Amino acid sequence: MEVIKSKDNKTVKYISKLINSAKFRREESRFVIEGVRLCEEALKNDAHIDFLVCSVSAVDKYADIVKRLCDRSKITLNVDDRIFSAISDTKTPQGVLCVVKTLDKQFCFDTIKKNGILLALDSIQDPSNLGTILRSADALGVSGVVLSSTCCDIFSPKVVRGSMGAVFRVPFYITSDLSSFVKEFNNYGTSYACVLDDTAVTINEVNFTSPSLSVIGNEGNGVSQQVIDACSSKLYIPMHNNAESLNAAVAASIIMWEMVK
Repeated sequence: MEVIKSKDNKTVKYISKLINSAKFRREESRFVIEGVRLCEEALKNDAHIDFLVCSVSAVDKYADIVKRLCDRSKITLNVDDRIFSAISDTKTPQGVLCVVKTLDKQFCFDTIKKNGILLALDSIQDPSNLGTILRSADALGVSGVVLSSTCCDIFSPKVVRGSMGAVFRVPFYITSDLSSFVKEFNNYGTSYACVLDDTAVTINEVNFTSPSLSVIGNEGNGVSQQVIDACSSKLYIPMHNNAESLNAAVAASIIMWEMVK
């Protein structure tokens, strides 16, 4: 196989653009996963792999996974180690990445929203937070995650890495109108806005029954007023001493634990 040694190669440029541009990922309906573990998860979850890119050294070092990925990939490219490091989004690249078709999990939600435990995210902006939330949702067995279209891109490399493969396993739905989604959900179950508000009930007082949905808000501004107004109820997590708030991913994990226990 010919080894690509130039950053000007059109496929190398294409992959770099996918890594760096959410807009381009949406246009192409593709995203990039990097590292042996995530590529293994892609295989386990029957992801559609369009490209496999391996560095020269990775071909021998990770021969087994590379062979299995080659069998599933439409196109396989071998690149010089230096070129792989240049396009990689990680500090210590393993030399294996795949370009994968974006996941369509929306078909699940007609069933889930009528009989499930859901977490909704209102304008979460930090990719690390979103990745951690997906990882926790996967570990705790939450039925699905609803994202407002103003959240950061679920297919960004940082989100995908932070999710530790949960992005392949957790059903998710992206909505352009979260308040309308919540109002529709209220026809089937109970929705809760997670707020810092003395009029809200503490999470210890809530008896979560399926179907139910809890909304976590933006890191700086919390849940938008429009979404709060759409929810059936409000809840908060009591905190000791002078703590004013919790990190969004931490708050989400606590709430999901309470919802599913």
